[in-house]
Amino acid sequence: MRFCWDLIEPVMPVPYVPTLGPVRPDDALPHLFEAVVEAAGSDRFLPYDKDQRWSAAKAERVVADAIEHERNLTLIPTLSATAGGVVKVYVYGAAPHSLSVGADLARKLSAVHGAGQARIVWFLGPDQPEAYARGVGNRVLLKEFGDGPGEAPDVPVTEWTHAGETARFDLFARGMPGEAFVFLGEQMRAGTVGPVLTVLHDGLVAGAIGPMETLRDAAGRQRLLPQYFGVLPEYCGQGFGRALWRAAMHWGHQHGAAYQLLQTEVGGASDRLCLAEGLTSLGFVNQKAVRPDERASAIA
Repeated sequence: MRFCWDLIEPVMPVPYVPTLGPVRPDDALPHLFEAVVEAAGSDRFLPYDKDQRWSAAKAERVVADAIEHERNLTLIPTLSATAGGVVKVYVYGAAPHSLSVGADLARKLSAVHGAGQARIVWFLGPDQPEAYARGVGNRVLLKEFGDGPGEAPDVPVTEWTHAGETARFDLFARGMPGEAFVFLGEQMRAGTVGPVLTVLHDGLVAGAIGPMETLRDAAGRQRLLPQYFGVLPEYCGQGFGRALWRAAMHWGHQHGAAYQLLQTEVGGASDRLCLAEGLTSLGFVNQKAVRPDERASAIA
């Protein structure tokens, strides 16, 4: 499918491509949109897809025959086989009831494909109040390395590989909320990911950021990929997070990265840190679950 870019560009406040995620504002967006649609009939990764480091096949694909593309509104649905099936409808629109129309499509496709979850994804530009995205959105941030990596960390940071002392890392991972760092520890033991940067306190891992990896984007530029990033609650407020972040930026610069794109929970610790470190906000990506019995007017 070919998109009419004069229709979609005016209603795209954030450079975000379904199944790929955020991209640079100067990327060839029409090419990227067409590429993800062309790949929809397979489980293959595009060469510049950051998700390829986690699995052998692409989990999320565009439902090409259900795309709706018209003036002021483009809906791009995707289907993922994970978690019992997830339908997402990416809403690029300025029409008053864009989200309601997107939610209706999400409900319809979740029933057609037997998906257990249905969601809508929509976008707000960087000039919009962040209060509109709190609780439902992430901020998209851009770090450019053209002027160097920034300040050096003022706390010692250690680089660990899969050959490191994983028992200490596992202790840290179990103390962190969620399963992200447990998963990362498993990948470290398997030797399938790049190094992880850690900060130690009394010989124990107090915080970590990783894996540290780069990948060329569609334009051939080296991109520092997003990382898992966190500090144990008992060590927050001691500058460990800032030290890890700065060490990661130095690692990226030393390994030839031109930039990094990441998403942070609006108002969260990582969000505040990245803004304080001078990253550029590209806007907000919001997401909401759609209930089968939810009235359209409740989403508008």
